[in-house]
Amino acid sequence: MTHEIPLERHTLHGHFSRDLAPVMTIESGDTVAFSCLDSAWHVAPGDKFEPRDEKLDAGHALVGPIEVRGAKAGQTLAIRIDEVRVGSFGTTLAGGWSTPLNDRLDVSRGVKLILHWSLEAEAAIGRDPQGREVELRPFPGVLGMPPPEPGVHSTAPPRRWGGNIDCKELVAGTTLFLPIPVDGALLSAGDGHARQGDGEVSQTAIECPLDRLELTLTVEDRTGLKTPIAWTPEGWLTFGFDEDLDEAAVFAADAMLDLMQRELDLERADALALASVVVDLRVTQLVNGVKGVHAVLPHDAVRM
Repeated sequence: MTHEIPLERHTLHGHFSRDLAPVMTIESGDTVAFSCLDSAWHVAPGDKFEPRDEKLDAGHALVGPIEVRGAKAGQTLAIRIDEVRVGSFGTTLAGGWSTPLNDRLDVSRGVKLILHWSLEAEAAIGRDPQGREVELRPFPGVLGMPPPEPGVHSTAPPRRWGGNIDCKELVAGTTLFLPIPVDGALLSAGDGHARQGDGEVSQTAIECPLDRLELTLTVEDRTGLKTPIAWTPEGWLTFGFDEDLDEAAVFAADAMLDLMQRELDLERADALALASVVVDLRVTQLVNGVKGVHAVLPHDAVRM
């Protein structure tokens, strides 16, 4: 069954919390579909959605939470991304404010550059004011559930339960697996990106609204998932998050060894040897306070 969620004040929020009331309750295996504002709550270029709460809506404009009936903390939520359709406009910001990376790149001072993009969903083309074109590969930057602790939690950092992962591989046709932190799952989603490079080095991708995001949510009895993993048509991904990029890489590699032991029936040292030959470590993003690394194992990399 497919459930349509309207884009309205009561379906939008800008924080994570286990105390947020679900906007919809669905059965495991059902599909939800909705449109999204861009991450900064724009309904049109320069025009923000109103009303907003200064504290509770300070983060990304997210749709949800969506409750999955019978989901229990400790289980796994499989999120199949069925469709990601961009809106008509997008924005990329660069420089003009201080961040650790901007400071090192010497672009913190001066005027903030804003690229306004015209997006064509059918042609999968983005065009900036100078007429430069890029091929679109849209994905939702935020797919996640609230931490189990009470209170209001920022949408900015990725967590083991998902959130602002900002991984360009999570396009239509992929499935993201997240450990469920709270009963009911309470998934929220948004933060449309029309195109992004690994690292997201200016702090933003092509930030855009989504005319349609379609997700199928299935609860699995698998327990013990330590960090998000994803299946794509090209391969398996495992994620690591930490303020220290080296630690994020360790977490991603550790999760990949676990996956290779399970999927390929390998001993751990054997998995490590093969990982050194066929697995790529990629920087997901550097800009969300908590950095991200994803390990990639192509499906055909090891023939048994």
